[in-house]
Amino acid sequence: MPSRIDATRLISHLRNEGWSSFGRRGSRRLFQALGERLSWAEFDFPLREEDIADSGNLRLPAPRQILKDQLHIGWVCTPPAAGSGGHTTLFRMVQGLEERGHRCTLFLYDRYADDVARHEEVIRRNWPGMRAEVRSATQGMEDADAVVASSWATAHVVASRVVSRAHRFYFIQDYEPFFYPRGTFYALAEDTYRFGFRNIALGKMIAGVMENEVGISPDAIVPFGCDNDIYRILPERDGASRSGVVFYAKKNVDRRGYLLAKLALERFHQAHPEQEIHVYGDKVSGWSIPVTDHGNLTPTQLNELYNRTLAGLAISFTNISLVPEELMSAGNIPVLNESAYSRAVLSTDDAVWGRPTPCGMADALAAAVEATDVEARAARVAARERRDWEETKKQVASIIETTCAEVLTGDRAS
Repeated sequence: MPSRIDATRLISHLRNEGWSSFGRRGSRRLFQALGERLSWAEFDFPLREEDIADSGNLRLPAPRQILKDQLHIGWVCTPPAAGSGGHTTLFRMVQGLEERGHRCTLFLYDRYADDVARHEEVIRRNWPGMRAEVRSATQGMEDADAVVASSWATAHVVASRVVSRAHRFYFIQDYEPFFYPRGTFYALAEDTYRFGFRNIALGKMIAGVMENEVGISPDAIVPFGCDNDIYRILPERDGASRSGVVFYAKKNVDRRGYLLAKLALERFHQAHPEQEIHVYGDKVSGWSIPVTDHGNLTPTQLNELYNRTLAGLAISFTNISLVPEELMSAGNIPVLNESAYSRAVLSTDDAVWGRPTPCGMADALAAAVEATDVEARAARVAARERRDWEETKKQVASIIETTCAEVLTGDRAS
C-alpha cells in the first residue's frame, strides 16, 4: 500500500500520463489504495501545504516605488492546456504589457512538479505571440517588480512565496469560491480577496458578487473583449443558409454545465432530428443521440463552425464565458441559462435565455432554430458593436504601471 509520499508521486503521474498507463485492473487497485491514504479533496487540492496563506496573519512587505520605463512583471498561473479560455485571456494581458516594452515572465505553479519544460512547449505551440520567459513559481520570484496572481491558488502562492517588496496584483476572471460547495476550497478561495493585493476584476459581475459576499470592492473593473479579428462573418458565408447547433464541452468543469447541456441536447434532438449537433472541446462519449464530435478546434476553425450553424449552447453558472460574444460575432445565436451573473455582462435582445433544466434549455434551443428571420438575425448580431481586447489590455497595463510608480501609504503599504 503506498505511503503518503508515494501517493503524491502517483497522483502526479496520473495527472501527466492518465489512468490508461496503469491498465483497468491496476487503476482500480491504485484508486482504492490511494483512497485509504488520502481524502478525496486532497486529490484535487492545488496547493502545497506550505503555500497556504491566511489573511488574518498575513504581513506583506510594503511595495517600493518603481520609476523605470521597463518593468519586470511576473504572472503566476497554473500550467495551461491547449484551448484554455482563462489562460488565453490572461496571456492577452501579458502580451499587452510586452507591447508596451515591459519584460514579462510566466511563473508556473504545479503542486506536484517543478519542471516547466513540457508546459513551455504547450505554451509556445498554442500562444506563439507571447514572448514571456517561462519559469517555475517555486524557484523564486524575487527579481520581479510586480507579480500578478491569476487564480485563487496562485494568489496563495504570491502571498506566501513573494517575500520581496514587489507590487502584488490579482487579475480576477471569476468569483472562484462559487466553483466549489461550501467547504475548505470555498473558504480558501474566498480569503484571497482579503490579501490586500491590487484586485483587478474582469467584468461587473465579479465586482457585485465580491461586494455582496465578502464586503470588498475590487480596485478596478476592466471590460470583457472579443477577438474581432477571428470571430466574424466570413465573406463566403455572408447570407448563406445555416443549420445545426454547437456546444463547447468541458466535462470536468461543472459550472459550464456539461451534464445539463447533454441532457438538453438529447431532448432537443427528439424535437429537431434534422439539426446536426456539433460538439467541440473535450471528446465526448455515452450520448444517446448522434453528435459530430470535433475535439479541440483552433479559433479559425471554430469561427468557420460558428458561421455554418444556427445557434450555440453557452451555459455558465458563474461569470459569463467568452463564447456568447464570439458566437454573435460570427452571426450565431447564443442560448444561455437564465442567470443574473450572465445578464449583468451580456445585454442584448438577440440572445435566447432558458431555464437551467434539461427541458428549459431544450426549449430555448428549439426557439432559436425555429426563428423565421435566420439570415437577417445573423447579420444583425454580427454587426452589433463590441469592444475588442485592446481596451482591456490598455487598462490593465495602465493600472500596473501607475501602481508601481505610486508611493503607497496606509493599509495598502502595511
